[in-house]
Amino acid sequence: MKRYTYKAKDKKTGKTVSGVVQAADERAAGRILIDQGYVPQRVREDVHEGFFAKLQNRVSGKQRIAFTRQFATLIGAGLPLSSSLRMIAEQTDDKPTKAMIEDVLSQVEGGKTLHDAMAKHPEVFNRVYLSLVAAGEASGTLDKSLQRLATQQEKDASMMSKIRGAMTYPAIVLLVIVVVVMFMMIAVVPQVESLYRDLGEPLPLATQVMVGISNFVVNYWWFILVLLIIAVWFFLQFRKTDTGQKWLSVFKLNVPIFKGLFLRLYNARFARTAQMLLSAGVPMLEAISISGQAVNNLMIEDQLTQAATMVRSGKPLSVALKARDYILPLVPQMAATGEQSGKIDEMLGKAAQVYEEELDERIAAISTMIEPVLMVMLALVAGGMVAGVLFPIYELVNKIGA
Repeated sequence: MKRYTYKAKDKKTGKTVSGVVQAADERAAGRILIDQGYVPQRVREDVHEGFFAKLQNRVSGKQRIAFTRQFATLIGAGLPLSSSLRMIAEQTDDKPTKAMIEDVLSQVEGGKTLHDAMAKHPEVFNRVYLSLVAAGEASGTLDKSLQRLATQQEKDASMMSKIRGAMTYPAIVLLVIVVVVMFMMIAVVPQVESLYRDLGEPLPLATQVMVGISNFVVNYWWFILVLLIIAVWFFLQFRKTDTGQKWLSVFKLNVPIFKGLFLRLYNARFARTAQMLLSAGVPMLEAISISGQAVNNLMIEDQLTQAATMVRSGKPLSVALKARDYILPLVPQMAATGEQSGKIDEMLGKAAQVYEEELDERIAAISTMIEPVLMVMLALVAGGMVAGVLFPIYELVNKIGA
């Protein structure tokens, strides 16, 4: 199936519309548009223009959340699937989102299920999303599934926003430190060296070290830039490999200060995702597998895969999750309570809520802990500048004055 962009006239309203449709060829695309009540004016194959075009045409997380919430509301109000999608597409200003919705709409009207139509856009809808949509379609509770998805996406976005917010301040301070040091090395230190050379005085040891670094930066800045670009490129390539992903997963779970934060984030994400899937009627083994992928950490996903193997052999989920290195104790405890009461989805949801609240506390605590560390770094940088620049100038002035 190929993608075709089209411009057509709506027979009912007379309005000119545009969008994307999937078909075997251009003629088939035209027939689909005619069947939908349009008069095709232009149909062209959609040729992607490379990385930057894909980046520009990406549907953002915020747009996906807005689409999900609006879709759930319209379906809950009793509107048919096609009418709901068409209404959202007409009201959407974001071009990538509009094109995605129109493509899903064309496939649904062509006879595909909503799950299959959305599966054509894996960059927008992940496995959790698709599983809940499939479960909602099968059980007739699509609106509830979409409401759960919207709520979960909003919580995920909120958590990630808080984590990024906690990192913004230290990142800005570190950037300022780097800029100040580079300015001193490039603009100030060479002048101090020139002053000492003109007066025939020997440079102090601290200043000699700074002069050496300054000369290297001034003369070989291009080498430093190339080295930095190569290092970033290699890191980005490394993180795409299985070894790189595993290394990053282990690093996040063991890095000082932040490991407690990541552990709670991943456990909350697993418990919340499992709760959504189980409450929507997704089978236990499938729910564990999908939740493991949703966690986005290979080490925890591996442990959940082992737990799924135990569940398949007849063990309760609570037993399968016990004694796992990266599964926090509350998750199997709440799972055991849920197994006894028959409400395992609700109990996992409560475990997720506890860890989400602890996550907020951890983020606040880390922000407080980082401030004194940054103050120490600033003090060290300032002390280095004073020792390497201001003290030598002060001593030189005293010699001249004497």
